[in-house]
Amino acid sequence: MGTPGEGLGRCSHALIRGVPESLASGEGAGAGLPALDLAKAQREHGVLGGKLRQRLGLQLLELPPEESLPLGPLLGDTAVIQGDTALITRPWSPSRRPEVDGVRRALQDLGLRIVEMGDENATLDGTDVLFTGREFFVGLSKWTNHRGAEIVADTFRDFAVSTVPVSGPSHLRGLCGMGGPRTVVAGSSDAAQKAVRAMAVLTDHPYASLTLPDDAAADCLFLRPGLPSVLPFLLHRGGGDLPNSQEALQKLSDVTLVPVSCSELEKAGAGLSSLCLVLSTRPHS
Repeated sequence: MGTPGEGLGRCSHALIRGVPESLASGEGAGAGLPALDLAKAQREHGVLGGKLRQRLGLQLLELPPEESLPLGPLLGDTAVIQGDTALITRPWSPSRRPEVDGVRRALQDLGLRIVEMGDENATLDGTDVLFTGREFFVGLSKWTNHRGAEIVADTFRDFAVSTVPVSGPSHLRGLCGMGGPRTVVAGSSDAAQKAVRAMAVLTDHPYASLTLPDDAAADCLFLRPGLPSVLPFLLHRGGGDLPNSQEALQKLSDVTLVPVSCSELEKAGAGLSSLCLVLSTRPHS
């Protein structure tokens, strides 16, 4: 067995989905979304894809936009991936459930073992799931219920799975994330701090913690796509989005910081963890 946590962030591929015009049209607004600048949202999405491919060296797989799926770019909610297993989620919103179909096909093509959520009483958004490299935390939120968390535990039996109450409209990943293999980063809001305190009580592992002024800054991605000797990357919201959190992020000295922006996509509920799926296994040839 390897060192606990060493699998966190290991990846060679990333999956994203293009931004449809419906995200900024009346159809998107009808889904309860505020108006947004489509061109800016598409530019942000394009830069994110470029950073994943060129800066981090990942093989980027992009699903085409689908006008019938305004929130399709938030594909991080559609699957939970660890190793060669992908759990296809059952999003809380019925209108979002068709989003899983294209993701399922893409992950099947990559040779991953697909696990379905067959229980109609279960709801699970992927951004309510935080994997630390040692264990899973599943946020019990507006979006994810106990039955959804139980299916995560049933799927990933090699890891402990604990549930964390999430108050307010956020997903768990909108409040906290991994800033390194042993470091939990969290926002400064009451909801974020309550979640981190609950995690500290539930875990048997000693994590360092770092509080950031902005909750959204904690929605970051710790990635190790290269050789072990190469410093891992932390994909995070940059100074143009969240200037107050940049000084605190500089304290994470064991990573190479890679800033990106998603301020326009955020209007549709997007955070970094929702905009891509990273794969820790290599596709079958």
